Amino acid sequence: MALSIEDIATLFEQKGGEQYSGEPVTQLEHALQCAKLAEDYGGDDELVTAALLHDLGHLLHDLGGTPSLQGVDDLHQYRAVPFLRGVFSDSVIGAIQGHVDAKRYLCATQPHYYESLSADSKRSLVLQGGVFNPEESARFIAAPGAERAVRLRVWDDMAKAEGLPTPKLGHYLDRARRCTN
Repeated sequence: MALSIEDIATLFEQKGGEQYSGEPVTQLEHALQCAKLAEDYGGDDELVTAALLHDLGHLLHDLGGTPSLQGVDDLHQYRAVPFLRGVFSDSVIGAIQGHVDAKRYLCATQPHYYESLSADSKRSLVLQGGVFNPEESARFIAAPGAERAVRLRVWDDMAKAEGLPTPKLGHYLDRARRCTN
Protein backbone atom coordinates (compact mmCIF):
# COMPACT_ATOMS: atom_id res chain seq x y z
CA MET A 1 0.00 0.00 0.00
CA ALA A 2 1.46 3.34 -1.04
CA LEU A 3 1.73 6.14 1.50
CA SER A 4 0.16 9.46 0.64
CA ILE A 5 1.72 12.74 1.73
CA GLU A 6 -0.91 12.85 4.48
CA ASP A 7 0.07 9.33 5.60
CA ILE A 8 3.71 10.42 5.76
CA ALA A 9 2.75 13.47 7.82
CA THR A 10 0.81 11.22 10.21
CA LEU A 11 3.74 8.82 10.51
CA PHE A 12 6.08 11.67 11.45
CA GLU A 13 3.44 13.00 13.85
CA GLN A 14 3.08 9.61 15.56
CA LYS A 15 6.69 8.40 15.56
CA GLY A 16 8.84 11.39 14.70
CA GLY A 17 9.39 12.22 18.35
CA GLU A 18 11.31 8.98 18.90
CA GLN A 19 15.02 9.31 19.52
CA TYR A 20 17.20 8.88 16.45
CA SER A 21 19.41 5.88 17.31
CA GLY A 22 22.21 7.04 19.57
CA GLU A 23 22.02 10.68 18.44
CA PRO A 24 20.98 13.90 20.22
CA VAL A 25 17.99 14.43 17.88
CA THR A 26 14.61 12.85 17.23
CA GLN A 27 13.66 11.07 14.03
CA LEU A 28 11.74 14.16 12.88
CA GLU A 29 14.54 16.57 13.76
CA HIS A 30 16.99 14.42 11.81
CA ALA A 31 14.68 14.28 8.78
CA LEU A 32 14.08 18.04 8.85
CA GLN A 33 17.77 18.83 9.26
CA CYS A 34 18.69 16.55 6.37
CA ALA A 35 16.03 18.14 4.14
CA LYS A 36 17.23 21.62 5.16
CA LEU A 37 20.80 20.74 4.23
CA ALA A 38 19.63 19.41 0.86
CA GLU A 39 17.72 22.64 0.32
CA ASP A 40 20.63 24.82 1.49
CA TYR A 41 22.98 23.03 -0.91
CA GLY A 42 20.63 23.61 -3.86
CA GLY A 43 18.98 20.20 -4.07
CA ASP A 44 15.95 19.94 -6.36
CA ASP A 45 12.53 18.89 -5.04
CA GLU A 46 13.33 15.21 -5.57
CA LEU A 47 16.61 15.33 -3.66
CA VAL A 48 15.12 17.41 -0.83
CA THR A 49 12.27 14.89 -0.62
CA ALA A 50 14.70 11.96 -0.56
CA ALA A 51 16.61 13.72 2.23
CA LEU A 52 13.39 14.15 4.21
CA LEU A 53 12.29 10.54 3.72
CA HIS A 54 15.63 8.68 3.67
CA ASP A 55 15.09 7.16 7.12
CA LEU A 56 11.33 6.65 6.87
CA GLY A 57 12.02 2.91 7.12
CA HIS A 58 13.01 3.43 10.75
CA LEU A 59 9.46 4.66 11.44
CA LEU A 60 7.88 1.67 9.70
CA HIS A 61 9.25 -1.02 11.99
CA ASP A 62 9.24 -1.69 15.71
CA LEU A 63 12.70 -3.06 16.45
CA GLY A 64 13.36 -0.89 19.48
CA GLY A 65 15.41 2.25 19.86
CA THR A 66 18.81 1.21 18.50
CA PRO A 67 18.71 -2.00 16.43
CA SER A 68 22.47 -1.95 15.84
CA LEU A 69 23.04 -2.41 19.58
CA GLN A 70 21.10 -5.66 19.23
CA GLY A 71 23.23 -6.73 16.25
CA VAL A 72 20.36 -6.08 13.82
CA ASP A 73 20.57 -4.42 10.41
CA ASP A 74 17.07 -3.01 10.13
CA LEU A 75 17.36 -2.65 6.31
CA HIS A 76 15.61 0.70 6.64
CA GLN A 77 16.83 1.82 3.22
CA TYR A 78 14.58 -0.84 1.66
CA ARG A 79 11.74 -0.98 4.16
CA ALA A 80 10.07 2.23 2.93
CA VAL A 81 10.37 1.44 -0.79
CA PRO A 82 7.10 -0.52 -1.21
CA PHE A 83 5.26 2.34 0.50
CA LEU A 84 6.84 5.03 -1.69
CA ARG A 85 6.86 3.26 -5.07
CA GLY A 86 4.16 4.66 -7.30
CA VAL A 87 4.10 7.88 -5.28
CA PHE A 88 7.61 9.15 -5.97
CA SER A 89 10.02 8.82 -8.88
CA ASP A 90 12.90 6.39 -9.15
CA SER A 91 15.18 9.36 -8.46
CA VAL A 92 13.70 9.86 -4.99
CA ILE A 93 13.54 6.15 -4.22
CA GLY A 94 17.02 5.48 -5.61
CA ALA A 95 18.63 8.10 -3.37
CA ILE A 96 16.84 6.60 -0.35
CA GLN A 97 17.90 3.05 -1.26
CA GLY A 98 21.45 4.14 -2.03
CA HIS A 99 22.26 6.17 1.07
CA VAL A 100 23.52 3.16 3.06
CA ASP A 101 25.75 1.94 0.23
CA ALA A 102 26.94 5.54 -0.12
CA LYS A 103 28.28 5.31 3.45
CA ARG A 104 30.12 2.11 2.52
CA TYR A 105 31.49 3.88 -0.58
CA LEU A 106 32.59 7.01 1.28
CA CYS A 107 34.38 4.92 3.91
CA ALA A 108 36.29 3.23 1.08
CA THR A 109 37.14 6.33 -0.93
CA GLN A 110 37.41 9.31 1.44
CA PRO A 111 40.24 9.48 3.94
CA HIS A 112 38.96 10.24 7.45
CA TYR A 113 35.29 9.71 6.55
CA TYR A 114 35.02 6.66 8.80
CA GLU A 115 36.39 8.61 11.76
CA SER A 116 33.68 11.26 11.26
CA LEU A 117 30.87 8.72 11.69
CA SER A 118 28.90 8.51 14.91
CA ALA A 119 29.24 5.40 17.05
CA ASP A 120 25.89 4.07 15.82
CA SER A 121 26.83 4.66 12.17
CA LYS A 122 30.05 2.72 12.72
CA ARG A 123 28.15 -0.16 14.36
CA SER A 124 25.54 -0.25 11.61
CA LEU A 125 28.24 -0.10 8.92
CA VAL A 126 29.49 -3.52 10.02
CA LEU A 127 25.95 -4.93 9.96
CA GLN A 128 25.33 -3.39 6.52
CA GLY A 129 28.25 -5.24 4.93
CA GLY A 130 31.21 -3.08 5.90
CA VAL A 131 33.43 -0.87 3.80
CA PHE A 132 33.29 -1.46 0.05
CA ASN A 133 36.32 -2.97 -1.63
CA PRO A 134 37.63 -1.20 -4.77
CA GLU A 135 35.46 -3.25 -7.14
CA GLU A 136 32.30 -2.66 -5.10
CA SER A 137 33.12 1.05 -4.92
CA ALA A 138 33.54 1.28 -8.70
CA ARG A 139 30.26 -0.59 -9.30
CA PHE A 140 28.38 1.59 -6.84
CA ILE A 141 29.52 4.97 -8.13
CA ALA A 142 28.90 3.92 -11.76
CA ALA A 143 25.26 3.10 -11.02
CA PRO A 144 22.52 5.58 -11.95
CA GLY A 145 21.73 7.92 -9.06
CA ALA A 146 24.82 7.05 -7.03
CA GLU A 147 26.10 10.62 -6.92
CA ARG A 148 22.75 11.82 -5.54
CA ALA A 149 22.87 9.07 -2.90
CA VAL A 150 26.37 10.23 -1.90
CA ARG A 151 25.17 13.83 -1.53
CA LEU A 152 22.26 12.60 0.59
CA ARG A 153 24.64 10.52 2.73
CA VAL A 154 26.84 13.50 3.50
CA TRP A 155 23.80 15.51 4.63
CA ASP A 156 22.57 12.51 6.62
CA ASP A 157 25.81 12.54 8.62
CA MET A 158 25.56 16.29 9.22
CA ALA A 159 21.90 16.23 10.29
CA LYS A 160 22.40 15.35 13.93
CA ALA A 161 22.78 18.76 15.58
CA GLU A 162 20.83 19.28 18.77
CA GLY A 163 18.53 22.31 18.64
CA LEU A 164 19.19 23.31 15.03
CA PRO A 165 16.30 25.44 13.72
CA THR A 166 14.62 24.18 10.56
CA PRO A 167 11.47 24.92 8.62
CA LYS A 168 8.42 22.92 9.71
CA LEU A 169 7.51 19.56 8.20
CA GLY A 170 4.78 21.16 6.08
CA HIS A 171 7.37 23.17 4.16
CA TYR A 172 9.12 19.98 3.02
CA LEU A 173 5.88 18.09 2.43
CA ASP A 174 4.90 20.89 0.03
CA ARG A 175 8.12 20.23 -1.88
CA ALA A 176 7.36 16.49 -1.78
CA ARG A 177 3.91 17.12 -3.26
CA ARG A 178 5.55 18.79 -6.26
CA CYS A 179 7.41 15.59 -7.12
CA THR A 180 4.70 12.98 -6.64
CA ASN A 181 3.73 10.83 -9.62
